[in-house]
Amino acid sequence: MRKHTIALGGAGLMLGVSLLAVHAQELTGELPDPPEFAAQSEPVFVSISDILEYKALPEYHEPDWVTSKYVEAGTLPPVAERLPKEPMVYKTANMPDGVGVYGDTMRHVIGGRPEGWNYIGGQSQGWGGIDIGLSECLTRTGPLFMVKADELEPLPNLAKSWEWSEDGKSLTMHLIEGAKWSDGDPFDADDVMFYWEDNVNDANVSPLNGATPESWGVGTTLEALDPYTIKWTFKEANPTQYLYTMAYGTFCPGPSHILKPQHPKYNPDNTYEEYKNAFPPEYMNIPVMGAWVPVEYRADDIVVMRRNPYYWKVDEAGNQLPYLNEMHYRLSTWADRDVQAVAGSGDFSNLEQAESFVESLKRSAEDSAPARLQFGARTIGYALRMNFSANGWGEPDARGQAVRELNRNLDFRKAITVALDRQRLGDSLVRGPFTAIYPGGLYAGTTYYDKASTVYYPYNIEAANALLDGLGLTDTDGNGIRNFPADQAGGGDLEITLLANTDYGTDTNLAEGVIAQLEPLGIRVIANFQSGTARDDMAQSGQFDWSVERQGSEVVSVVQGTSALAPTGPRTHPFHRAGTDGTLDLLPFEQELVDTVNAFIATSDNAERAELMKKYQNVFTENVYSVGLTQYPGALIINKRFANIPAGSPIFMFNWAEDNIIRERVFVPADRQGDFELHPETLPGAPGSAGPM
Repeated sequence: MRKHTIALGGAGLMLGVSLLAVHAQELTGELPDPPEFAAQSEPVFVSISDILEYKALPEYHEPDWVTSKYVEAGTLPPVAERLPKEPMVYKTANMPDGVGVYGDTMRHVIGGRPEGWNYIGGQSQGWGGIDIGLSECLTRTGPLFMVKADELEPLPNLAKSWEWSEDGKSLTMHLIEGAKWSDGDPFDADDVMFYWEDNVNDANVSPLNGATPESWGVGTTLEALDPYTIKWTFKEANPTQYLYTMAYGTFCPGPSHILKPQHPKYNPDNTYEEYKNAFPPEYMNIPVMGAWVPVEYRADDIVVMRRNPYYWKVDEAGNQLPYLNEMHYRLSTWADRDVQAVAGSGDFSNLEQAESFVESLKRSAEDSAPARLQFGARTIGYALRMNFSANGWGEPDARGQAVRELNRNLDFRKAITVALDRQRLGDSLVRGPFTAIYPGGLYAGTTYYDKASTVYYPYNIEAANALLDGLGLTDTDGNGIRNFPADQAGGGDLEITLLANTDYGTDTNLAEGVIAQLEPLGIRVIANFQSGTARDDMAQSGQFDWSVERQGSEVVSVVQGTSALAPTGPRTHPFHRAGTDGTLDLLPFEQELVDTVNAFIATSDNAERAELMKKYQNVFTENVYSVGLTQYPGALIINKRFANIPAGSPIFMFNWAEDNIIRERVFVPADRQGDFELHPETLPGAPGSAGPM
């Protein structure tokens, strides 16, 4: 290991020479283009009106066994009485294989474990599509990958229509009328307002996907005008961006008739922790607006979900959806999900761990392969994120505070970014034309990306050492580890904790690569590897120095989750939030990013938006706001027996593939159905009861 020493008496001279050497050389370089890797399928682009509409139909149908076993027995109202006044109707012309048939199961394998069912209170339901199957939101974005660019706007969902006021500062939304939760309780504005007032706006509650009041703009208000009408009021005019934030996973109301009695506001005997954990995974039949309801949970084994008899969507023939009767979520590992999907013992996987690409491609190419595999664009990317909050967020100790001060220093961030060999990091995951060098910011190949606006600092270990020397970060005790200056953290060793998610091999592999590449610099990076829920809790509470993280939709689509691109509010950003005093300590370039993002939100002019994102990309990458690591495509793996899979479905763009493929209208032809249902011809039972009805 290289040792960093400094001669007493000549310190000032050496530091000056070091800084001059760095500034004399050119740190920036030409960013290599991603290797050619064409997607295997392209979407069929349509209008939103080609996908769905809301209207009453002359008659409605459901599986015969539901009618004979439940309706005729008097335990369930007729299907027409369970549907809203005007259900959502999926149009046949947009279904790749047309109107489907009932039956069969989709067998998922996931690496997460459910914490419980209080999604809006902050509990993870296990990821891997569980929450997308349970939750419905005001708007919907997953299927937007197939919507024409000049008509791009979120799909209606629980909000079936909306209109803006003349001044553009008010948005009136009309909810579906007469829809019901899976236990038959009416869905209405009470559920929406409970989510908004008592979860999003309650500082003691942290909804799972991080919704805060500022997610819809500082000062935004929401009110119920009547049971099926709500009104948003914004400070800015025409912020159409927030329609995307009303989709998964930031505005998906929970069942207020079940959750409200556990909330401390309505039950003073309960703590907020008790509210969050009031519905553990063992609690079955939680009411949902989604297509399937959890009816069985076996720890470290399986979650089983059955069709929702009150689901509020139909096809044009009047068949109540979903077509699939059952969903399975085997609780294994994310790597096992890929293996089982390729082998045919699982039915679906978002192939997102690059380490599995080569073997999966080989297997899917065989004639006997049970699954098809389709690669899409490079919409998976990882970054090294540094905690920028020097204001107390996360309650750091003296060492943690000193690290945060370093994180806020541009020369330090430049030193870290040029110390990382991104090509080697990508190759450590998979060799071939998969990974691309990612400098940070927006992803290459996406709508708003502009290479000319992207500043790239290539690998340069000598410059990294010189920059660190120039900051006075030298090895003063001769143990091979640089030390903080004497007035910071007691002059101790430069130790930095790195948070990463152990649920994904890619996350830990990249984190280990970062640790190994920074060791020769004399920086001791200590792994803090946590499972998904624990990692989420630490990240949300600011208890990290650095984190290696797969980034969200905001750097892919930009129009979704836009407020998270910069610290636009005290709690909107993943690695810079307000401290205990409620204020943000923004650096000048961060304020520039905030202003740029807010201007993007405030305009609907496409040319202006493109220019704003060029500015954003330039400021972001020039200032190394996060250290980009690698970028690569994902692939959808799905069993060949399933029909109505849209062409070109990406595993991740506006949302994950579980939402993109519109699972409620996916079916298996009768002659290809398997005997996989664990609870055939059953429906969900009463909330909290054991198992299905």
